[in-house]
Amino acid sequence: MDAIAKLKYLRITPRKVRIVADLIRGKKVDQALAQLAYVEKRAAEPLAKLLRSAVANADQAAKGQLDADALFVKSLMVDQGPSLRRFMPRAMGRAFKVLKKTSHIVLTVSDDAMPKKKVAAKPRKQSKKKATPTATAKA
Repeated sequence: MDAIAKLKYLRITPRKVRIVADLIRGKKVDQALAQLAYVEKRAAEPLAKLLRSAVANADQAAKGQLDADALFVKSLMVDQGPSLRRFMPRAMGRAFKVLKKTSHIVLTVSDDAMPKKKVAAKPRKQSKKKATPTATAKA
């Protein structure tokens, strides 16, 4: 069973939120919450709150029959929301535009089997053929 939680208009840039989101994507919920507790980024607290909300949504959908230890972060998408436009005064009466960006986050938790990480096959090294001594050694 999948459960979704959304957070819109978070006043942190998506680029900064994605750094923290990459840390917990694909992990079990308890591991992800433990990881977020020690990350010293401003986006860690809203993501932890959103993760707890998704777990509560899953528990509510399962009518209290859910094992929270089996849940893992299935997907975590961070998109850009609308930007607030502000102006910074500059020299000689000019004004520069400052964009204060916002983020939209969609988090999905699931209790299905955890996805296997795809491991790229390493290219095989070809063995070097040794030159025959009769063809190369003429005196």
